[in-house]
Amino acid sequence: MMTHSRPLLSLGLLLALPALVQASDRWEIPVAVKTLDNGLTVVVSPDDSAPVVGVSVVYKVGMRQEPRNRTGFAHLFEHLMFEGTPVAGEGVFDKVITSGGGRNNGSTRPDFTNYIEVAPVSALEPILWLEADRMTTLDFNERTLRNQQDVVKEEIRVNVKNQPYGGFMWLDINQQAFQKWENNHDGYGSFQDLEGATVEDVAAFHRDYYGPNNAVLSIAGDVTAEEGFALAEKYFGGIAARPTPARPDVSEPINTGEKRITQPDALAQVPALAVGWKIAERGSPDHAPTAVLAEVLAGGDASRMYLGLVKGREMAISGQYLFGLTSPWEFDGPTLLTLFALYKPQYTADQLLAALDEEIARIADEGVGDEELARVKTQMLADWNNGLESFLGRADTLARLQAIWGDAAVANQIPGWIEAVDSEDLQRVARSYLTAQNRTVIDRKPAAMLDAAATAAGQE
Repeated sequence: MMTHSRPLLSLGLLLALPALVQASDRWEIPVAVKTLDNGLTVVVSPDDSAPVVGVSVVYKVGMRQEPRNRTGFAHLFEHLMFEGTPVAGEGVFDKVITSGGGRNNGSTRPDFTNYIEVAPVSALEPILWLEADRMTTLDFNERTLRNQQDVVKEEIRVNVKNQPYGGFMWLDINQQAFQKWENNHDGYGSFQDLEGATVEDVAAFHRDYYGPNNAVLSIAGDVTAEEGFALAEKYFGGIAARPTPARPDVSEPINTGEKRITQPDALAQVPALAVGWKIAERGSPDHAPTAVLAEVLAGGDASRMYLGLVKGREMAISGQYLFGLTSPWEFDGPTLLTLFALYKPQYTADQLLAALDEEIARIADEGVGDEELARVKTQMLADWNNGLESFLGRADTLARLQAIWGDAAVANQIPGWIEAVDSEDLQRVARSYLTAQNRTVIDRKPAAMLDAAATAAGQE
């Protein structure tokens, strides 16, 4: 689930905050980009402040591109990428990186899959060799497939089936709000579809989507652009480009009719509400204002949602916002802005929704004052720069932006987009998108509450 944490600011960044609002003084991340002959895009961000490097390899395939009747396949494949190759067998990848003082991970999102490492700069070449090796091919076999099918199923049990609320604010609401299969199927995966995957499916997926021409390699840290490009050529240049299937048309219009769903939850102690609205396309004039509006509405203890519904009316217990499974800047197709709140059982979903509508209407009618807007922008800028301070976060962000936007330097433009948003922008976006007609609402109630209500209704 997407969360909106507030990392502690370093002293240097705190001192720099007043300067961040000055466009001429804004922190510019060094970004150098080169495309190899085989189509691999390489991004390097040099920074010699520590003898460390972050590495990210992003493949431009995610949940929207996975095969029909194979829901969760992109996620399953992410796990299989750690299961070894004919050259570096099972366990070698993790062992080499961790023994060199590094760590690694991976994740699957709607529009990309990313693999990340951070380690001392002395480990850079082994990391690149390992990444190039598994880009070339994997050890496709029945045993590792069955093993990872079981691992993914257990992950679904732990994170969804056996958790209160079960990710309904990002899984179920997508299934209800979107019309096209690419956008509304369960990207985490159904057990039946996962079990149906074959070794041939795995080999075809790697062949079709994991070629160098469908990938971005990003290196951030103690390496020059020239060194980074040379190492990329050394380890990846010999991998042949492969044909990649055409991307499906995933576009959808804004919804024109409200959807309301009530769901039981056997594990929940209090009810929860998720309200999702389809938002503007990436890069449109309404994109950045939507990101700022989300922060105004539900970005922490000073937000409208917290002050109005949690602390003020004391109806809600908590509140937050989500942009699906990713950040406000990293999507390449229809996406929801979702507000999610736990609320007190003595209130109804209708009451909570009416109170939320009042907060949205106040923004649409009156806008947002200069002081509040400045505070929100400063927090967003601090969060953005915090995320880029670590070499791992920087490498991964640059790779994602290159994959999604075709331009890693968007990282240096986003602060300016945030700064340019004014009160009228927020009014326009609230009126255009956060409407009853465009929203999907799921009321997730403890099963015992629904059972008690049904019994009471039957006795009337």
